[in-house]
Amino acid sequence: MIKADANRQRGVPGSEADWSRTSISHPVREYLDALDDADPERKAPKNISLTDPGSQWTAAPGGPAFYAYSTNYLIDIEAGVIVDVEATRAIRIEEVNSTKTMIERVEKRFGLKPERPIGDTAYGTGEMLGWMVEEKAIEPHVPVWDKSQRQDDTLSRWDFEWDAQANEYRCPNGKSLCTTGRATAAGTLIYRSSLYDCQGCELKSRCCPKYTD
Repeated sequence: MIKADANRQRGVPGSEADWSRTSISHPVREYLDALDDADPERKAPKNISLTDPGSQWTAAPGGPAFYAYSTNYLIDIEAGVIVDVEATRAIRIEEVNSTKTMIERVEKRFGLKPERPIGDTAYGTGEMLGWMVEEKAIEPHVPVWDKSQRQDDTLSRWDFEWDAQANEYRCPNGKSLCTTGRATAAGTLIYRSSLYDCQGCELKSRCCPKYTD
């Protein structure tokens, strides 16, 4: 984590940043326009520095938040050598995506590709693991980032038992969740319970809180 040369008092909420009323140079204005053109749906950051708009407001190291960048390293563990470095804003999604940049750059420049990338849970998303295995044919040694475990007392995925022989799930009350067999546009199958089984169930407030009367 590299602290940006930006006063934390010179920041404003991202949604309130008005660059037309700020004396910024032409290159900085071009940089901001390029960010918007590259990703028109990009959400405004929670806080943005009027001095250094490329930096990221973060409290990740603990303590008071500040504007920062992140340096990301690709290291050959066996040789103990840093083979590439990529700087990003101090935000998890960009830090994770920098791995793709570094792996592809090192492969192109030096003909090297890791056999078993090692990383923490931040790199264990389905998208990232899919890229490593399916596109790069490398074996990730990364813990899977499992978001299925609920923290609000509602039922989690693991509360439903899979019956492979019957091709159905069983809810905690033993009722069946079946599928029509027709995949969605995303290529997934949806399993649903019957209205009769679900309507009077005492677990409905934990299973479908949005649809509970």
